[in-house]
Amino acid sequence: MPFWPTHLRRFGRFIAAPLLVLALLTLSGCSRLKPKPFTHYVYVTAKATFLRDRIAAVSNRTGNVVNGQRLEILEQNRRFYRVKTDAGEIGWIDERAVATEKVEAEFADLHKEHLRETPVATATVRDDVYMHSLPGRDTDKLYRLDEGGKLKLLERASTVKPVTQGAPVATKDAKGQPIPPVPPAMEDWWLVRDANDHTGWMLSRMLDTDAPESIARYAENQRIVGAYVINTVTDPTIEGASQEVPQYVAVLSPFKAGLPYDFNQLRVFSWNLKMHRYETANRDKNILGYLPVTIGTDPGRPATDHSPAINPAPTYTYTVLAAGAPVPQIDPATGLSRPRKDQLVTKVYRLDGNLTHRVLAAGTTAPAEARLEPEVKQDKKDKNGKKRK
Repeated sequence: MPFWPTHLRRFGRFIAAPLLVLALLTLSGCSRLKPKPFTHYVYVTAKATFLRDRIAAVSNRTGNVVNGQRLEILEQNRRFYRVKTDAGEIGWIDERAVATEKVEAEFADLHKEHLRETPVATATVRDDVYMHSLPGRDTDKLYRLDEGGKLKLLERASTVKPVTQGAPVATKDAKGQPIPPVPPAMEDWWLVRDANDHTGWMLSRMLDTDAPESIARYAENQRIVGAYVINTVTDPTIEGASQEVPQYVAVLSPFKAGLPYDFNQLRVFSWNLKMHRYETANRDKNILGYLPVTIGTDPGRPATDHSPAINPAPTYTYTVLAAGAPVPQIDPATGLSRPRKDQLVTKVYRLDGNLTHRVLAAGTTAPAEARLEPEVKQDKKDKNGKKRK
């Protein structure tokens, strides 16, 4: 045993004990301070698919998964994920059948942003279609809507329609004069909320706005953007369990995408109790109208020495572009086109029986509105170029 001076042996014992305690604390704290491994997930985008036990042309099915289902990632190999379901099923799935956590977060943010937004209309899914995180065909998608599913419409946007490369477009005519460029084709998208409370964008041509057939027949080659029940009337001649007939206000637009307004016509359909059919109680045409349309009640007022009493009556309210305000342009970043609030005129109407009356504050006049040019109907001609009678 080597000889150590007494003072060095005492110093060694003095520092050894604290170092031993520090080492023990460090070892015991490693497991407590070590960060937990981050768990990654993917989400099924396919309508329904299955997990397989191996990546091969021939494999066994180990589990079934459906659209929107969350899967824990265990391993990744080329373009396949080895995943585990919440039920403990493990297998491989093609990366093309799933979306990443980033995509799911985009939809979660979209849902949170529009959680309290009041729908402007309701609709039905025309065919199976995907929800997108942004308007546009090349944007991320996750949730799949089934044909016949019910939707709540929140907001409309427009994007340039993708075109396939074809023959080069002529820039000059036969006389060498420049040909004005053709505006790009557009397509409309709707921000929707489905029955499962998912929120996302979908192509507008893949949905049908809810409108009863009894008034849809009067659309006159226009698209019904929204139909709203103002009130109901009783018709004793109607057979069935209920004799209540709803009266509607409907807004319509041309069958064209990329318009700088939501609708250009409003019609009120009242029920004629003598003829037992719908008739137009009011029509506002060639307007630049914007959703929403709201239904309310005018409380009326009691009679005074200078004016008779006004009974309570249902009302409908909508907004149009004010005269002199610029027509809004489509924002290329968001696809939205909407004027500022100070560029809109709010119109309120009462429905008294089968007549409508505009509600204005005493001593005021109706503000001027912007108007579209009336559409000129072209006469149909036969094959010989003569006008049809």
